[in-house]
Amino acid sequence: AHTLTVLFILTCALGYVTLLEETPQDTAYNTKRGIVASILVFLCFGVTQAKDGPFSRPHPAYWRFWLCVSVVYELFLIFILFQTVQDGRQFMKYIDPHLGVPLPERDYGGNCLIYDPGNETDPFHNIWDKLDGFVPAHFFGWYLKTLMIRDWWMCMIISVMFEFLEYSLEHQLPNFSECWWDHWIMDVILCNGLGIYCGMKTLSWLSLKTYKWQGLWNIPTYKGKMKRIVFQFTPYSWVKFEWKPASSLRRWLAVCGIIFVFLLAELNTFYLKFVLWMPPEHYLVLLRLVFFVNVGGVAMREIYDFMDDPKFHKKLGQQAWLVAAITATEFLIVVKYDPYTLTLSLPFYITQCWILGIILVLTWTAWRFFIRDITLRYKEIRRQKQEHKYEKDKCLSNGDGHSSILDEQNGNKLRERKL
Repeated sequence: AHTLTVLFILTCALGYVTLLEETPQDTAYNTKRGIVASILVFLCFGVTQAKDGPFSRPHPAYWRFWLCVSVVYELFLIFILFQTVQDGRQFMKYIDPHLGVPLPERDYGGNCLIYDPGNETDPFHNIWDKLDGFVPAHFFGWYLKTLMIRDWWMCMIISVMFEFLEYSLEHQLPNFSECWWDHWIMDVILCNGLGIYCGMKTLSWLSLKTYKWQGLWNIPTYKGKMKRIVFQFTPYSWVKFEWKPASSLRRWLAVCGIIFVFLLAELNTFYLKFVLWMPPEHYLVLLRLVFFVNVGGVAMREIYDFMDDPKFHKKLGQQAWLVAAITATEFLIVVKYDPYTLTLSLPFYITQCWILGIILVLTWTAWRFFIRDITLRYKEIRRQKQEHKYEKDKCLSNGDGHSSILDEQNGNKLRERKL
């Protein structure tokens, strides 16, 4: 009844607005306005009727809203996927008239001298040129990713692996061409590393925090009320993620899948900008990152619950499935819109490095979950046989075939008779 009331009020409000004004004779404007109104009605329905996720703070409706936004975004991606390349790029003009224009990619490589003696006025100009708005974006991005993943090793692996991907794909996107110190010092150590460190400190504080909630109106002081309002945006309770990738083949494959999807979503950010002609500083790029921050946290919790307690969580959560579908659809758009760039062959030495890495991972997987188990099982069987043989030899008599155990029992009986 509550949902029907809200939908009825929203529908009446939208109808009242359309009746008050004269409908413009602009087909594009009316189309955009109708699509926005339809999305608002769907979001209103979803926020009140969608199934709750694993998070309850600041309010379950907040996470239901992002679940519905996921559906809208996936439908938008499907629509873009079924357009021609030219129509899809020009369709972005309906969102922002400044889009739909090819833009040059910025090359972060070039002169890689940290100290340039040839420039007397500012010998450190190469460093200052790299310090743009993406530096704090890297930091805050990895801070939030750490809050999602809740594991230092997984975050560092994803961070380092993405730098290797940038090295491997810089022949496709000039944006990936960076100096060595930009890759490893500014990105991995300073921006990503500092973000991961601050994220782990925040996780440590959240794990030690006392989760004892009290009603706002039951708190006597204004300071206590303000503190309670701020804590409304922290988790209701805390779950520590222990991924344990080497504990079983199922968990190992799941962790590898999580890392793969994370890396693919990161690559989609750059390739979508390239194929849809969006400048890196455009607000749509920022909105996509905000979207993934909100839905990614829920998806990671659903994946962990499914892995950690499959008896209670018998199927993967709805947000996790949507994130996987969105990532796959974005990749399909990239493949369709610019297959030439995506299929540019890797340099030979890069191919060799990736083949070697894949062989090492497969070899370790086979050893850890197959060969090692067979070897341990063989050693255990051999040990049990040796123990059995030792016990058998011990039980034998000194040559007449009588058991030493029987002799001991007979001796005990003789002692009892004497007593």
